[in-house]
Amino acid sequence: MDRGVITQAIKQRARDAGFDAVGVAPIGLVPESHLLEWIQRGYHGRMTYMARNVEKRLDPSLILPGARSVVCCALCYPHDEAQEAGPGAARVSHYARLEDYHDVLTTKLQGLLGFVQQSVPAVQAKVYVDTGPVLEKWWAAQAGIGWQGKHTNLLSTTLGSWFFLGELILDLELEYDSRVPDHCGTCTRCIDACPTQAIVAPYVLDASRCISYLTIELREDVPEDLRRPMGDMVFGCDICQQVCPWNSKAPEVDWKDFALEPEFAASSLKELARLTPEEFRRRFRGRPISRAKWRGFMRNVAIALGNSGDPAGIPELRRLLECGDELVREAAAWALERIRPTTSRPA
Repeated sequence: MDRGVITQAIKQRARDAGFDAVGVAPIGLVPESHLLEWIQRGYHGRMTYMARNVEKRLDPSLILPGARSVVCCALCYPHDEAQEAGPGAARVSHYARLEDYHDVLTTKLQGLLGFVQQSVPAVQAKVYVDTGPVLEKWWAAQAGIGWQGKHTNLLSTTLGSWFFLGELILDLELEYDSRVPDHCGTCTRCIDACPTQAIVAPYVLDASRCISYLTIELREDVPEDLRRPMGDMVFGCDICQQVCPWNSKAPEVDWKDFALEPEFAASSLKELARLTPEEFRRRFRGRPISRAKWRGFMRNVAIALGNSGDPAGIPELRRLLECGDELVREAAAWALERIRPTTSRPA
């Protein structure tokens, strides 16, 4: 089949499946200097998996021998600012109130792959949704979906940055899209707004300082100098996206394929602090928040209660002091000191 015909057929099928943007890039070596320097500086924090399989991240042909093309797909997700938390409520990233995007995008991409296999039965392929050694934002930029902004998220002039990415790696020769120019200009709103100063330079993120990393990836105590800037965030952070001017153009999405939990916006920190491990697993099964595990989430909730300064949270913090997890106890003790500075920290 003519490569132009199959490329257009793949793109149309992706749009029919609900993807908001699709682009195609040729397989090639990723410039290694930026990734290696980023790792050497320790900006990946405790995400040791980022330092593994570096050669595969730089060369997708090691993932799929004979790979020729990357089909990159973007899927917008709801980001209604009306869902923002009020006083005493917990805040999470918008995507965390949805069904796990890995499952949604993987199902759609597998359907797209099935279409490709019907057209080219001998095709070899891999499907990725943020789960393997693939630099998906870099490839999406090569495929013309957008550019990596100064906060390192992918930005589109029409979609903003409120979207997920997924990829098909194929051993097919296809027609390729052109890169789009960087439209960040002189704007530094994301850099200026980051509470933990995690964007250490334009286009450079120290992930070990990012609130999303601290509340999701980090399995240890949060460094004390970064706790106050976390505010009432208990899972993820959207601040750099919320202040980005390009997101004022992002389309509103009310997408039926995501099972939304809008009531989370009304969840108080005190309510969440009472969740048992069993209740946590039951409530957040199949949702991104489950990734933090009960102990990580309770650590985050305790820190947020401390930052609230509200004495009404003291009973919940004292209850957490009695739990059997040292990580949670330490955070609860810190939070009690924030609310009642004269209270001595328990051993």
